[in-house]
Amino acid sequence: MIFDVPPATPRFVPANWYWLLPRVAFALFVLAVGALLLHYDKAEKEEQRSMLINDVLWLEQDLRFLMVRQEEVLGQIGPQQAASAASFEAHAKALIAGKAGLRQVAWLDAAGSIRRIYPGEIDAYVVGEARGTVPSRETGRLAKSLGKAVYSAPYPIVDNDWQFEVQVPVFHAGEIVGLAVGIYSLRQILDDSIPWWLAERYRISVIDSAGATLAARSKVAAKEGIDHYEIPFDPPGRGLYLYAVPYREPAPLAGRMLSASLVLLALLVLWSLWALRRHVQQRLAAEEALRTEYAFRKAMEDSIQIGLRARDLDGRITYVNPAFCRMVGWEAEDMVGRRPPMPYWPDELFDEMRTIHDRILAGKGPTDVFELRFKRRNGELFDVLIREAPLIDAHGRQTGWMGSLVDITERKRAEELARQQQERLQATSRLVTMGEMASSLAHELNQPLAAIASYNTGCLNMLESGNASPEELKLAMLKGAEQAQRAGRIIRRIYQFAQRAEPKSEICHLGDIIEEALGMVEADARRQGVRIQKELPEPLPEIRGDKVLIGQAIVNLVRNAIEAMRTTPPEQRQLTLSAGISDGNIEIGVADRGCGITAATAARLFEPFFTTKAEGMGMGLNICRSVIEAHQGRLWYEPNAGGGSIFRIQLPIQP
Repeated sequence: MIFDVPPATPRFVPANWYWLLPRVAFALFVLAVGALLLHYDKAEKEEQRSMLINDVLWLEQDLRFLMVRQEEVLGQIGPQQAASAASFEAHAKALIAGKAGLRQVAWLDAAGSIRRIYPGEIDAYVVGEARGTVPSRETGRLAKSLGKAVYSAPYPIVDNDWQFEVQVPVFHAGEIVGLAVGIYSLRQILDDSIPWWLAERYRISVIDSAGATLAARSKVAAKEGIDHYEIPFDPPGRGLYLYAVPYREPAPLAGRMLSASLVLLALLVLWSLWALRRHVQQRLAAEEALRTEYAFRKAMEDSIQIGLRARDLDGRITYVNPAFCRMVGWEAEDMVGRRPPMPYWPDELFDEMRTIHDRILAGKGPTDVFELRFKRRNGELFDVLIREAPLIDAHGRQTGWMGSLVDITERKRAEELARQQQERLQATSRLVTMGEMASSLAHELNQPLAAIASYNTGCLNMLESGNASPEELKLAMLKGAEQAQRAGRIIRRIYQFAQRAEPKSEICHLGDIIEEALGMVEADARRQGVRIQKELPEPLPEIRGDKVLIGQAIVNLVRNAIEAMRTTPPEQRQLTLSAGISDGNIEIGVADRGCGITAATAARLFEPFFTTKAEGMGMGLNICRSVIEAHQGRLWYEPNAGGGSIFRIQLPIQP
């Protein structure tokens, strides 16, 4: 449907920045999303780094506090406590129970000899001299010289553990009376001092200045290459560091969901932009195609002479083309939107128009073309040929009816003139035929007239002689009357053949038509020396039509056959008139033994004004075919196998 498209829709051509703007916006969106993700990742890393530093500093402060406190408690052990084993053991147990990583407590006298140790036995090498190392005595001398607690360097012991000592000088009356020694295990310090929540976050170890791990607390092995933090382990110092490495934990679910959502949103925006661009391009292409199609259809509808009229299911006119407007004389604005009755309906045919209109809307109208008579705006009536077709929309639903109308007024007038001209030509042809047969007909009439005159003279002679008998006179009068009837029949046939009358449709006896036609040409055939042979079944069937016109066609074909044998040897001049019945039709054949017809001539035999005779009109065979076809029959030519031509007529038999 093209009716709703405006005739002057302006063409929209998008500017370049229309396409550039969404691309720039999308690029900026991607950059913003990327910057947001980077900022979020950086902020998260900085937060983790800050938390790592804070946790390690807290741990370092906590360890420092514990060890300083242990120094104070060790400094409270004096000679009195060391003198009694039970008292020393009680102090040692209290220190070890503090869970500060202290695994042994010892008491050295002023000379540096071990007097008490718990737990364990007194061994000259148990303190600072295990596995051949002797830092402990140096640590003791340094502590006595400094007068404060001194830590030793770490040294390995069994089970891959490392330990160090803190030696605290004990004074009495201003003199050093001994050294209280605390032996720490690095592994034990980490196990006792690091809370569970810190161990869940980091792998914490103690390393030396060379980076070697002396002790560590970890639930799993930390991965290398990730963030870490180290701080000097002081006390005890001596190049020891607390080294913390955070575990690589999966990113928070909310962060992952946010990142995934942003990526998905970016992809969705990209896809939607691409889909929108494609849709807009297709829409523009479709609009351009629609405008082109509309312009083409509009030009086509404006140029055709067929009127187009569209109506909806309620009978309201929705569209008319210029040809329809010219046909009825009203403008489109006067008709679009109108309901019945229509202004082009004739007043005298109103009921008929309304009935046909309602039948069409109900879907019961004619399925083929049909004729109606419309009225122009000036009151003139004209005939139209109409075909109605349903209007189907894009969803397959019927929305109305489209009618195409052809003004056939001039055509019907031309057909009437052609019919009248055809009748004139047929009458003229019959007159020409009669003129050509005049001499033969004159000879045919002379015989009965001469016989009548002879019988009349004989009767007069007998009356004058007085010897006339009534019987002889009666016989002569009867023969004269018979000859007069014969002449009357000849004249009647000539009159019926020559008169111009309206074509008739009546039941005709084909045998009578053939006999009358042969009677018309019998004299001409005798004059030409042509023998007529009849091969007709008995009885011949009846047909419906005009017997004069059918007789004219047979006469023309028989005369043409007689004329075709003028140059044929007399002994071969034979005309065969045959008939046969097949499939409800009667087929009549007129065969001659003449010169025949060439292929080029046969192709034009039935054309108007085509003739091979110098004096011919060229209308005989054309009229014959028109007559036969008007009776729903056929006329055609065939070459005769024995030489000459055969013209065949096929007519339907009257049931």
